[in-house]
Amino acid sequence: MLDSYLQPLTYRPLARVAAFLGRRGVKANTVTITGFAIGMLAVPLLAWHCYQAALLAIALNRLCDGLDGALARQQGLRDSGGFLDITLDFIFYASVVLGFALASPADNALAAATLLTSFMGTAASFLAFAVMAGKRGLTQQHRYKSLYYLGGLTEGSETMALFMLMCLWPEWFALLAYGFALLCLLTTISRVVSGYHTLRCAEDAPNSIHD
Repeated sequence: MLDSYLQPLTYRPLARVAAFLGRRGVKANTVTITGFAIGMLAVPLLAWHCYQAALLAIALNRLCDGLDGALARQQGLRDSGGFLDITLDFIFYASVVLGFALASPADNALAAATLLTSFMGTAASFLAFAVMAGKRGLTQQHRYKSLYYLGGLTEGSETMALFMLMCLWPEWFALLAYGFALLCLLTTISRVVSGYHTLRCAEDAPNSIHD
């Protein structure tokens, strides 16, 4: 929900840093993989209750996620890079939740499982629609994304805010997880309804692409 408002504010600063890195031969995929490796450090850090260090790893991952996109726009968007980026992003999101479950299985496991299930709904509706939209040749609606972007209540900005709150107040993990899972459910429902009707309209339109 907040991504479309925040990303224009970060576009120019990230573009300047990306230009600096690009002049030194840094590639977008290198930043993607590096950011993923840093972000995955959050899992053992969370399991060991090193919440501040985990938050730093999460923040650096998100910074790299912004930088790789800025580099890709300067160096040329490629489907392979977009695939790598979105795949590693979803693995990272799920892994952070796993880290909190490992930190306190008795208190956090059920809430973590609920949150991961809700993540599956948002991820599946997001990616399935992107595939079908690409197949139908639907116009990209989000200028900062490499695929057709179907928004919702729980996007990257909200997920980062969730992880930040969880790291600052880990004793609230279960409450935060259940609350965010509810928002993810609403996002999934809205995406399924919106995506279905958008694709039906595309199917029924003259000169539509058929199977």
